[in-house]
Amino acid sequence: MTHVSIELVPRSADSLSTDLRTVREKLPAVRMVNIPDLLGFELRSWDACRQALGVMARAVPHVRAMDFDLDRRLGILVNALRTANLREVLVVQGDPPQDLHHPVFPTKSVDLIRALKAALPTLTVFAAVDPYRASFRAEMEHSAAKVEAGADGFFTQPFFDLRLMDVWAEVLAGREVYWGVSPVTSERTQRYWQTKNNAFFPASFRPTLEWNRGFAADCLAWVRARGTHIYYMPIRTDIAAYLEGIL
Repeated sequence: MTHVSIELVPRSADSLSTDLRTVREKLPAVRMVNIPDLLGFELRSWDACRQALGVMARAVPHVRAMDFDLDRRLGILVNALRTANLREVLVVQGDPPQDLHHPVFPTKSVDLIRALKAALPTLTVFAAVDPYRASFRAEMEHSAAKVEAGADGFFTQPFFDLRLMDVWAEVLAGREVYWGVSPVTSERTQRYWQTKNNAFFPASFRPTLEWNRGFAADCLAWVRARGTHIYYMPIRTDIAAYLEGIL
């Protein structure tokens, strides 16, 4: 069975409530959200997910590995997940903070995955796959190391080309995968994805809502045909305008 998740930005408890209500009313088949931990906002991902569980059946917080010293701060995260009654988590490496006063540590995502599985054996731990971050072989090896550390599945960076998804589907065969899809509706946003994340766009790509809705529908058909999963990341795009009628 294919599961669909919507990534929501936790700007505040009120804005999150508004987004959750939109998903509930406009996309009633969606019963899952995943929420990043963004340092620019006060609401932490695990607290946002605890709020989301009042509306959704499943909520997956993103956790930045570099924010946790495993010797002194792991207990903070473990207690937060227990308090929020969360059963799933997505471990990402995280980008260095712009605020130089925010402490970071040399903890790698593989380290945090292994530590969380040891501390909470029943916790489902997802890891990140980034097809653009490094060489193809390096990312394959990195993904294999995460599985060895205890990762139960993966969330990918957003794709914009089904052909590239076909390649990675072979690499991740047999794993539980949530394939990322995100609308890009301006040339400026496209340049950001290309320069910041090294993303690949096909020649057919157009930065329009129409093209992105078509691709969102194609990706949903693609994952359903393979019995895998999908998450949509509608950053700066109206959730209903993007996905209503598709989900």
